[in-house]
Amino acid sequence: MTDRKPLTYRDAGVDIDAGDALVSAIKPIAARTQRAGCLGSLGGFGGLFHIDPAKYKDPVLVSGTDGVGTKLRLAFELGIHDTIGIDLVAMCVNDVIVQGAEPLFFLDYFATGKLDAKTATSVIEGIGRGCELAGCALLGGETAEMPDSYPPGEYDLAGFCVGAVERASLIDGSRVKPGDAIIAMPSSGVHSNGFSLVRRVIEHAGAKLSDKPWDGPALGEALLAPTEIYVKPLLALMNTVDVHAVAHITGGGLPDNVKRVLAPGHNAVIDPDTWQRPAIFSWLQESGNIEDREMWRTFNCGIGMTVIVDAADVSATLNSLAASGVDAFQIGIIESSDGEATVTLS
Repeated sequence: MTDRKPLTYRDAGVDIDAGDALVSAIKPIAARTQRAGCLGSLGGFGGLFHIDPAKYKDPVLVSGTDGVGTKLRLAFELGIHDTIGIDLVAMCVNDVIVQGAEPLFFLDYFATGKLDAKTATSVIEGIGRGCELAGCALLGGETAEMPDSYPPGEYDLAGFCVGAVERASLIDGSRVKPGDAIIAMPSSGVHSNGFSLVRRVIEHAGAKLSDKPWDGPALGEALLAPTEIYVKPLLALMNTVDVHAVAHITGGGLPDNVKRVLAPGHNAVIDPDTWQRPAIFSWLQESGNIEDREMWRTFNCGIGMTVIVDAADVSATLNSLAASGVDAFQIGIIESSDGEATVTLS
């Protein structure tokens, strides 16, 4: 016989009861995001969603997955966890909508060393809010407690979204032509790309997140501003205007992302003087002594989404977006060129 204490999963660092309590706390959050097509309830082995055959006759499913990168480190430092979930949803649904697909449902993955129910609930509150803003259902997810894998108080996030679009309405950039106009939808800030460089700039400049280098919010608050979700304004636009292409401006900035929706023989000519960069980008460039090319390819520089339409549809496009509360504006045109697709900032 041994007199050693019997080991339990909790002794090993995993608290099943805490996980069950978190699921109970999440259920009302998920309930707020329910939409037509949802079947069952949170807590099953898989999330269920029914695609209405009366709405979609020849549907194409469009999926997207992403995280929020090292922006998480700012959330840890500031102890603010209720907006990072919005970023997570935004990075996925904004990728799905560019192909004309309406986001239907979202699933998240939350991993941590030791589960803190308060922090986890705050994060998932943000995820729920992001789903509400996108009009998609929080259909399920996974909470993983992995002792010794993460420092105390830290966690990681990933998300997955599925949307649907009629095959005939799929937006793939194939109809972009010379003479088309490039319309910009403003970003809410840095969004969720380039934070490894952001953190290096802060270190290089000896700045604090509580600093106020401009007339406005503190540096940390400005950097944590959640990524804009463009789904509803774009869906409204797509119902009124023949949209030729849409580009989500993430890592790679305007040059790389606009190029992704262009066929060979096209050049997107963008005039940076058509908008004023938000103060956060000027501060980053000056404080980090960052060259122009590096700024354009790392950050969105104030533009979160671009839409390419026929020149005759510019007014209708701007009016539709304005009706959705988006202060959009034209930043360039499509020209013909030789060889591969290009983007010119001039």
